[in-house]
Amino acid sequence: MSVWDDVVGQPAAVAELDGAASDPTAMTHAWLFTGPPGSGRSNAARAFAAALQCRYHGCGECTACRTVMAGTHSDVREIVPEGLSISVAEMRSLVQLAARKPATGTWQIVIIADADRLTEGASNALLKAVEEPAPETVFLLCAPSDHPDDVPVTIRSRCRMVHLRSPAPEAVAGVLRDRDGIDPDQAQWAASVCGGHVGRARRLARDPQARARREEILGVPTKLRRLGDAFFHADVLIRAAEAEADELRSSRDESEREELAVAMGAGGTGKGAASAARSAKAAERDLEKRQKSRATRTQRDALDRALVDLAGFYRDAIVAATGATVPLTNPDRDREIRVAAAEWGPESSLRRLEAVLACRDALEQNVKPRIAVEAMMTALHRG
Repeated sequence: MSVWDDVVGQPAAVAELDGAASDPTAMTHAWLFTGPPGSGRSNAARAFAAALQCRYHGCGECTACRTVMAGTHSDVREIVPEGLSISVAEMRSLVQLAARKPATGTWQIVIIADADRLTEGASNALLKAVEEPAPETVFLLCAPSDHPDDVPVTIRSRCRMVHLRSPAPEAVAGVLRDRDGIDPDQAQWAASVCGGHVGRARRLARDPQARARREEILGVPTKLRRLGDAFFHADVLIRAAEAEADELRSSRDESEREELAVAMGAGGTGKGAASAARSAKAAERDLEKRQKSRATRTQRDALDRALVDLAGFYRDAIVAATGATVPLTNPDRDREIRVAAAEWGPESSLRRLEAVLACRDALEQNVKPRIAVEAMMTALHRG
């Protein structure tokens, strides 16, 4: 067993990181992990952090390895933003903590799971720390790419790059089968349709609702016969995303409000009660703001998963229409894809794919989801 077991299908990256963890002369203070969604950027960063703290360089068995992988190590801090961005206040607080000497480990390590969500102010705060790091501090940044839109050049130029790729279906199936105990046939199917995303493969293999949502989305392209169908399916897609966001809010928001009320001394009496009440109101407003941002992010993520499925269908239609000898993203929908490809042709399929990608871009630019999705569905109907 090793901490590297969680880094699926990345032998070159594992070799580089393992070498740096074992050889102090190969270390540097800032690393940038890039790769497509599902390639395991955060897993690789977390495994590297465990290897750095482990006296055996990632045995997977010692206290350091287990606490880092569980997210409870005192000298390893990880930012996983639930909202739309990482604020400057959050980053400044993290940078101050990172400047401290390690309490129990060898390094003080900061993992930023979504560095592409840093605001401009947060990027500037991080830049100063990366430019002049404490001698025992290591920053591990994760982003989809090293493009300036994802990571500013000023930060990227001070980081050592680790490029990850989408793992092969065989590697994903092996993880699901051997580590998660999933039925081999189910594991093979999930790996073949996940697009190299290990988390999505695991969700499809385990969650019947995830499989049902995928079936519903992949049925949309062949059902847009009339303009009314476009608006109907847009409404279904939006309502499903809203329901997923509402489900998260109902399960977490109330408990967070109750915890905050207890922490702020709700119901207390005495001379300091009025002052505490005013502070509680400010804290409640801040909590509501964070909860709203998280709900927006959840809705966008749900929509994005659906759009990725749609994009995969139209990509497969282009593959089928052009006779390209590459694997389909959705091999289990081979018949529907080939019928659609024969009806549309490669040019129309490409226009439809571009409409889906334009919708993803619009959502990232804060266009109202209903407007963006309805515009996309209309374009898909028109072809």
